[in-house]
Amino acid sequence: MRGLVLASLLALGTTACVAAAPDAVRGEQLYTRCLACHALAYDRVGPRHCGLFGRLAGSVPGFAYSPAMKNSKIVWNEKTLDQFLKSPLKMVPGTAMTYDGVPDPKDRADLIAYLKQATSPGSPQCPKAK
Repeated sequence: MRGLVLASLLALGTTACVAAAPDAVRGEQLYTRCLACHALAYDRVGPRHCGLFGRLAGSVPGFAYSPAMKNSKIVWNEKTLDQFLKSPLKMVPGTAMTYDGVPDPKDRADLIAYLKQATSPGSPQCPKAK
């Protein structure tokens, strides 16, 4: 009986982990919120996202960043992007990005999974990303 209970708990834990895994497909749907200001491969009101991971914030050549973003010393990775997306104005006071943020952790995880996949060098959306 004890073994059955333990096996059931382990199965539930495994299911919870699988269910909590980031969903890049859902993240692509969430990215439509970003399209008002951003695009993957070119600058709009906001900078392009191709090559985002590992890039120093405020460093896309030719894009007019706020001094706050240029001086932030943030390197974009899953953790820093999650913090920024949660509350851009709190993480980088003075940023020109006026979006309030993405409060739901699952939404942020899914969006980051999509961005990581879509903006990597050689992806179809970003073939020349560095």
